[in-house]
Amino acid sequence: MPNCLRITESSILLDIKAVPGSSKSQIAGLSENRLRIKIAAAPEDGKANTELRAFLAKTLDCPKKDITLTAGEKSRLKTLALPLTVREKLEKIIEDYSS
Repeated sequence: MPNCLRITESSILLDIKAVPGSSKSQIAGLSENRLRIKIAAAPEDGKANTELRAFLAKTLDCPKKDITLTAGEKSRLKTLALPLTVREKLEKIIEDYSS
């Protein structure tokens, strides 16, 4: 299992490194044992966090309400809790960037 993922009884914890202010939201590989995600929103008033959750919801095909920010609200290094149902998709994405 990739270092940026931890599975609990009720969710998947994903460690990411956010890069706000990008021209578009996209996954940009792995960095420092975290999934690096470029965010098409400014890091002000929670806009980047909102866009990050929306991007992951669309990418993983799950409701945005099911993705919660558990650590790093005002940091580039964040941890998100995701539903267990996205595990396979998430592991595939990370695997694609690991090789």
